Amino acid sequence: MNNDITVRRVGANEASGYIEALADVLIDCVEGGASVSFMLPIPRQKAVEFWTRVAHGVARNERILLVAQSAEGHVLGTVQVVIDQPENQTHRADIAKMLVVRRARRRGIAQRLMTAADAAARAAGKSVLVLDTVTGGDAERLYERAGWQRVGVVPNYALMPDGTLCGTTFFHKQLV
Repeated sequence: MNNDITVRRVGANEASGYIEALADVLIDCVEGGASVSFMLPIPRQKAVEFWTRVAHGVARNERILLVAQSAEGHVLGTVQVVIDQPENQTHRADIAKMLVVRRARRRGIAQRLMTAADAAARAAGKSVLVLDTVTGGDAERLYERAGWQRVGVVPNYALMPDGTLCGTTFFHKQLV
């Protein structure tokens, strides 16, 4: 792992200042084939609008936003912990939009983001985490190495950015 990478929680007052950099990360990942709710071509305005909504969610304490930055301050990755849940699920959180730019992959950044997400969820009083990912993708191995348990696969659940169908694998992690 690189010691020149910092993973930190972005506060409510600073989240809007990260929108442009996070839009760059999202666009890079979608253009690289990541199935993360967006289709090709992904207009910059759509990415900016998404991260603006995320920043508002951070300000409302509905989600925790974590970023991985280089020593120079470049945002290389991100993950969210969605803590706003229905009243019968307040013990749980969703992990969303775990993204690392292509040029920074295979450097342990995703692993560090997921470790930070676990810690942030614990600090928020969460004991169960859930997420979903493309079946057969690199992220499946990452989550399994990080102690996540595979729940199952739903075939043809989503679309890849190019429009082809893909299966989705669901995972959970017990933090207690």
